[in-house]
Amino acid sequence: MRGCLAANVLAALLGLAASGAFAQEDRPVFLSPILTLDQDRVFEDSKAGQAVEEELQAATAALAAENRRIEAELVAEERALTERRANLPPEQFRPLAAAFDQKVETIRATQDRKARELTQRREEERQAFFRKALPALAEIVRERGAVAVLARDAVILSAGQVDITDEAIELLDERVVFTPDEGHAPDADGTSPSDPAPEAGGELSADAPAPAPQSGATESGD
Repeated sequence: MRGCLAANVLAALLGLAASGAFAQEDRPVFLSPILTLDQDRVFEDSKAGQAVEEELQAATAALAAENRRIEAELVAEERALTERRANLPPEQFRPLAAAFDQKVETIRATQDRKARELTQRREEERQAFFRKALPALAEIVRERGAVAVLARDAVILSAGQVDITDEAIELLDERVVFTPDEGHAPDADGTSPSDPAPEAGGELSADAPAPAPQSGATESGD
C-alpha cells in the first residue's frame, strides 16, 4: 500500500515537472520565476547590436583621424612659428606665440568635447537598443512564467536553464532590425547630440585622443 502510494506521488511529481518544463508541445521551455540575462552578450552578439557597434566604431575612427590631422597641422604651424622667431623682435613675436597657444587650447577643448559627446552617444545607442529589444525579452519572460530577470554577472550560482541570453539573441535576430539614430556623431563642426540621455546608464565608452601639441609650446622672446 505504502509502495503504491509512493509510486503515485512520484508519478504526480514527474507529471508536474513535465508540464512545467514544456510550456508548448513543439517548443520546450523551462519555466522559472527568475531568469538571467547577459546584457553585454546580447548587445555584442546580436545582429542589431553589432550594427550599432559598427557605426560607433566608425564614428570613433573618424574622430581619431580628425585629431591626427589637426595634430599634424599644429606641429607644422608651431615649427614655422619657431623659425620666424629668429627674425622677429620680441614685441612682434610675443603676440604670435600667444595667439598660437590660445588656438591650441581652443582646439583641445573642442576635440575633448567631441570625444565626450561620442561617449554619451554610445551610452544612448546602447540604451535605445535595449528599449527596442524589450518587447522580445518580455515575450520570453511570459513564456517562461517569470517575474524577474537578473543580470547574469550579478548572480553567484544558477542553473543553466534559467539563462535566456542565447534565446534572446536568436529572437532579436529574427524580429529586431535596428538602425542607429542619425545625427549623433560629433562631426568637424562639433555638432552635439540633440536628444537628452535616457535615465538608464550605459557601460561602453571609447574616447578618441585629443590633439597632442601643448599650450606654451612656443615661448615668447624676451
